[in-house]
Amino acid sequence: MEYAVVLVVLAIVLGLFMTWGVGANDVANAMGTSVGSGAITVRKAIIIAAIFEFTGAVVAGGHVTSTIRKGIIDASFVPAPEILVYGMLAALLAAGLWLLVASYFGWPVSTTHTIVGSLIGFGVVGLGVDAVDWNQVAGIVASWLVSPLLGALIAFLLAMSVRYFILDTDSPMESAKKAGPVYVFIMGMLIALVTLFKGLTHLDLTLTTMQTLVISVIVGAVVAFVGRTLIQRIEVDPEAERDFHYAGVERIFAPLCVFTACAMAFAHGSNDVANGVGPLAAVVSIATTNEVAQDSPLPLWILLLGGTGIILGLATMGYRVMKTIGTKITELTPSRGFCAELAAASTVVLASRLGLPVSTTHIIVGAVLGVGMARGVAAIDLRVVVGIVTSWIVTLPIGATLAAFFFFFFKGVFG
Repeated sequence: MEYAVVLVVLAIVLGLFMTWGVGANDVANAMGTSVGSGAITVRKAIIIAAIFEFTGAVVAGGHVTSTIRKGIIDASFVPAPEILVYGMLAALLAAGLWLLVASYFGWPVSTTHTIVGSLIGFGVVGLGVDAVDWNQVAGIVASWLVSPLLGALIAFLLAMSVRYFILDTDSPMESAKKAGPVYVFIMGMLIALVTLFKGLTHLDLTLTTMQTLVISVIVGAVVAFVGRTLIQRIEVDPEAERDFHYAGVERIFAPLCVFTACAMAFAHGSNDVANGVGPLAAVVSIATTNEVAQDSPLPLWILLLGGTGIILGLATMGYRVMKTIGTKITELTPSRGFCAELAAASTVVLASRLGLPVSTTHIIVGAVLGVGMARGVAAIDLRVVVGIVTSWIVTLPIGATLAAFFFFFFKGVFG
């Protein structure tokens, strides 16, 4: 292929740019509730997320990826390998640019939808309207409603349960010590389910549903035992209680927020790194074989590149999206942040088993809305919510328009 080296170098640069966007926007969601609730600082969140995202991306990010992600485009419509290379470059640049804009304004958007929108744009102008699987697109549009509603409903119920079983009792601290291990068990079991269902999907680890459930229950029981021991040691700080009546209760929930965020970051890194490096892997594969295959190898250096990009994005601009998730939608405390994270993990598990095309970003936002709703509509900043929903709706068309433009640009330069 002519210009093969130049195209591969360009793909590496744009792949790094795209994964930088994933880190700046999508990864920040996982830590937003922990930071917003005051459980950890932004600096600690970046360090924790960097470790678990990078580990998830490199250890469990997979060794093979679909040439065209998510089956949005039918590869049989590709007339020549060069056309697909221009399309992948255009998709990476378009998605990276939109994530840069969204992150700058603090809008938490779905990186999966961003790259899918970019692929649709390339598919329509480069291969024809029939090359796009519009049923898949319809499923994504439906997820704009399904994801946040599911997350919000579960988070609302969890927040109400914390209020009923702990906060509204005669002795909230004693109630928290009794109910805390139950929440810790549910959290441990759900996080194990998320990790087994989503975080280890690329490791060729085959488990039946029953085996997965048994392992998850055991993990939940162990975590609950450890959690109970630690919770019993927490004492009421009279001075802190004078300032805030539930200070002792919130101290119980604070470390739980960190644990759930770490596990979600691992599951995220293992799954969504391919959004950034998948098109890069496709370009490298085509440049070396001059053929369009259904799958492309995902060598270690590409995963390392993706993991590095994610960390750089999180460290440089992730705080903007974290601020939106953690402080602008509604006021979060550790117990509310824990409910939101637990609801997000529950929704991911539920959606994975039902085969629903949900977005983790939309789920987290919905979950934060749900815990806010538990205190009434007045506790939510609706202007921020409208801005976020608008950014979700325009993600697909903007990604598609930018990718269409860049496809013609690359085709004109190298074609």
